[in-house]
Amino acid sequence: MMTIFYPIGDSLYVNLTNKCPCRCVFCVREEHETVGNNNSLWLDHDPSMEEIKADLERFNLDDYKEIVFCGFGEPMMRMDDLIETAKYIKSKADIKTRINTNGLGDLIHEKNTAECIKDCIDSVSISLNAPDKESYCRVTRPKFGEQSFEAMLKFAEECRDCGINIAFSVVDEITPEEIEKSKELAESLGVKLRVRHKR
Repeated sequence: MMTIFYPIGDSLYVNLTNKCPCRCVFCVREEHETVGNNNSLWLDHDPSMEEIKADLERFNLDDYKEIVFCGFGEPMMRMDDLIETAKYIKSKADIKTRINTNGLGDLIHEKNTAECIKDCIDSVSISLNAPDKESYCRVTRPKFGEQSFEAMLKFAEECRDCGINIAFSVVDEITPEEIEKSKELAESLGVKLRVRHKR
């Protein structure tokens, strides 16, 4: 059985796709098939809305504080289904929703994606990964090339301006100097920065 929804702590995660426009050098899926005590997050196919809704029935939403769109791929690859899923979940429970994303939705869909998600997503965590374009491309290896860094920052600003709670994250595999510069960049945009430990 495919793992679409999977719990970690008091959050319920949604694994919508394994597709991603990046090949981050520290990507967890290069070393593990799962996260936490869950089954493999590798999907046979992108689950349909029917499969998503059916899998959700296994869980009591009252047991969780937050729904997080984050699996073994980039959730914004399936933005329309993500939005439909988020709206469906909110119709069933009063629960917060978050997207963990690389922030490249605007390049994937060639439009302002913050506007698209603002009515059903409460917060967005963006993988900043590096404080400048060159190191970002070296670490993240995005298929869209150098334009990716500025597009990611623009998406963060658009989410912030739409009233979505926004945060950046970096993995502690980059240097302390790069982490400090990332903090300065985040502060200049009025965005919080979280330093993540590689699993």
